[in-house]
Amino acid sequence: MRHAGLRTLCLTLICLGSTMLAQAQEAFRLGVAPHTSARVILEMYQPLRQHLEKSLGQTVDLQTAPDFTEFARRALNQDYDLAITTGHQARLFQTQAQYLPLLTYQADFKAVALVPANSKLSKPADLRGSTVLGLSPTSLVTLWGQHWLKQNSLNDVTIRYVSAADSVSRQVLAGDAALAFTSLANYQKLPRDQQDALRIFAESETMVGRVYLLNKRQKNLQLKIETALAQFAESAAGKNYFEQNKLGGYRKLKARELDAMEPFAAETLRELRAK
Repeated sequence: MRHAGLRTLCLTLICLGSTMLAQAQEAFRLGVAPHTSARVILEMYQPLRQHLEKSLGQTVDLQTAPDFTEFARRALNQDYDLAITTGHQARLFQTQAQYLPLLTYQADFKAVALVPANSKLSKPADLRGSTVLGLSPTSLVTLWGQHWLKQNSLNDVTIRYVSAADSVSRQVLAGDAALAFTSLANYQKLPRDQQDALRIFAESETMVGRVYLLNKRQKNLQLKIETALAQFAESAAGKNYFEQNKLGGYRKLKARELDAMEPFAAETLRELRAK
């Protein structure tokens, strides 16, 4: 009887030890919205991933999604420990999934409408009956673009969605569409010859750009994460990241700054519920 009790105790300890080991080895999931291709995202955020891994003392798994809609769905499903996404999704994650907004970038965020430099388009009405490009229906630049089309009574324009921002310029230059919506930052990151071959036809007001949000279940790590991000900003790798991507550095969000994103967040939620 005593041997059976010892066997039970040993099995319990083995199971407990296996559970603790699995928990210790569980990766911290860093989710980045697909504002460009997965390949570029993996390259862009590798220095941050490595810095967080060192600061947290655990594996950090860098993830993205096929499009903004799927990224939002995964984030609302609590799939990410730290999410980096545009302001409207940040507002959605804050209100619908209790993510904690931490910071954003110093650089202004704007959506732009791009056309070939030699395009004959001179006013919005010239777009009537044409095809334009956006990212997924729930990306901020596409939502802004759809509002812009509506404001200009361009109800007969066809919107075609593409999965990666870095393909938008190539498709416009190839004549696959008359115009494309993207972010000013993505436009500025294009090779010089592509920038010169395009022109900005319209641009948005300044909006909240990419926001870092911490999953509520990781609230006990908030100070550690904020310290790690501050240290990254001061590191050589961090400064190079900000300079290359023209982001200026981190800054704290202003009080209620995300509130302005509520209309776009509401549209995103409606799109998700319609699927």
